[in-house]
Amino acid sequence: MRQKIILVCTECLSRNYNTTKNKLTNVERLEIKKFCPTCNKHTLHKESK
Repeated sequence: MRQKIILVCTECLSRNYNTTKNKLTNVERLEIKKFCPTCNKHTLHKESK
């Protein structure tokens, strides 16, 4: 079953993106490099708690 997660920018800590992930196959937290509109550049986004 897929679960909703929120991606948070590591530099400005703004919550920019919502996505889903499969909890059975991906146990660790998701980390993706995406564009942050508040920083106006590509930064690392991590899954929030």
